[in-house]
Amino acid sequence: MDSHEHLQECGRNELINNSVIDPWYELDSGDLESLYTVFDDKHHENTSDKQFQLLEDQKQHISDNWTQSDDSSNMVVPLQPNQIQATPEACNVVQPQLPRLGDFHDEKTNSISLASLELLNNCGRLFKKSSEENLSNVLSNEARVGNIPKLSTEEILRIAGERYIQYSTHRVDGLSMFIHPYASSLTGLSIEQTKDMELVHLLLAAAEEADQQQFHLASQSIARCLWKASATGNPIQRLCFYFGGALQERINQEIGWSPSFERKLRFLSTLALDTTPEALTCHTEIPFSQVMQFAGIQVFENIKGATKIHLVDFNIRSGIQCTGLMQALAEQRDCPIELLKIAAIGHQEKEKIEETGKRLQSFANSLNLPFSFAMVFMSDMKDLRAESVNVKEDEIVAVYCSTILRTMICRQDYLDNTMRVIRGLRPAVVVVCEIEANHNSPSFLNRFVEALFFYSVLFDCFEDCMDRDNLVRKRIEVFHIGEGIRNMVTAEGAERFTRNVKLHVWRAYFARFGMVEMEVSESSRYQAKLILEQFSHGSSCIVQNDGKAHLVGWNTH
Repeated sequence: MDSHEHLQECGRNELINNSVIDPWYELDSGDLESLYTVFDDKHHENTSDKQFQLLEDQKQHISDNWTQSDDSSNMVVPLQPNQIQATPEACNVVQPQLPRLGDFHDEKTNSISLASLELLNNCGRLFKKSSEENLSNVLSNEARVGNIPKLSTEEILRIAGERYIQYSTHRVDGLSMFIHPYASSLTGLSIEQTKDMELVHLLLAAAEEADQQQFHLASQSIARCLWKASATGNPIQRLCFYFGGALQERINQEIGWSPSFERKLRFLSTLALDTTPEALTCHTEIPFSQVMQFAGIQVFENIKGATKIHLVDFNIRSGIQCTGLMQALAEQRDCPIELLKIAAIGHQEKEKIEETGKRLQSFANSLNLPFSFAMVFMSDMKDLRAESVNVKEDEIVAVYCSTILRTMICRQDYLDNTMRVIRGLRPAVVVVCEIEANHNSPSFLNRFVEALFFYSVLFDCFEDCMDRDNLVRKRIEVFHIGEGIRNMVTAEGAERFTRNVKLHVWRAYFARFGMVEMEVSESSRYQAKLILEQFSHGSSCIVQNDGKAHLVGWNTH
């Protein structure tokens, strides 16, 4: 068992043995219905104060061997198939002259192969402002009043990245930070902030050394980094802990020390149905989780007046995202709904899809809403056809795709087939929710830096909204975020299926299938505003438009 497996197993055993939480806990109908009512009081789950011991064996192993813009965004893109002169044949045609989605990397080729210059190129592209100048002004102003400014994780990464590049030519065995301390403009930093920048410095050095196949030096940098990092510390310490572990696993694979287990299956389980306490906590504690679920209102805006509606959901999970639509339809008085059908498309966790259907049926009964639920289960998604969904002629179809299309980017034939199926259903509206980031670069360093900045904002969000000793938060970070980082950093080829791309890439891809982008409704924006007002950190959740798309992000103040 490698150190990462032991780390996860240690955390899992403690959670079970202390009877703090059942790892396979499922919500009953009453629990879920309390969440389905959008403006109910927030649920607060009690957690134990017992320590969550994750690092003892990891640190022993080390001692023996001696993140883009200012916010992280999700996007909601309502689309409408262009029905003008649409034919069944046209639905199956993929224009060969247009590039495939997997070919989009959103970057320019850098002819300079030096890893340090590539890191500089990434940092320069991600840092929109001159962080050194801005930070110098902030520090000098704060120093006059004797205060230390609070820096976000993204700001610390930005400054540390620039300083790393500045002193990389003087590095001796990865320790340039200690030989060449930060300039006088950084003297206003706290001791913790300085240590955080040292952590980032070690992590960047390890990434550069790994990219240059200097695996011995990289492992030394990682060991020093992990000795200072912590899965239970501040956001920078947590960020470096998971990225450092993923980077070491990548090195182990390169030198043939990779463990003989299937990482992909483990990570896919984290994408499965979220009826666990992790999903419950995210829904009640993280603002953008609820804001994104109001994409269901967008569906309603485009099917007003329909009496028979067929919603096809490609990633049903707990089904909470369907409840906004269900409530809106139940309250519709001028044109009473005759039937709402939900078809859940899936290829794993069949029993859990069925349980979600039962909960949604119970919720529909409480609303007196005519409802039916069907599961379209495929052993292989490439076998999915439009005929697999039993759509009646008098039904209006809507399609909902939440964070599912990105998992198919590495399998272009699967993604193309899914889009042909959606086109063949002739829906009135297609709502797509995806992560707006560039994690599809063929360059390891590009991908590493982009991911580092993206996850820095995510860890800041968790820091703002949840206590550090919250056991559910730790489960989310270990089993969900940590596995996502590992797949992005460690895997290559078809095994690397976490490949988020930018909004303009999706726009170009959807255009191939005749999809026309639609404006997000004012109702959706208004509902998002109401939701944010319920959260103490709601002001940090940024909601803005990019053309006709809806972007939801986080910006720590």
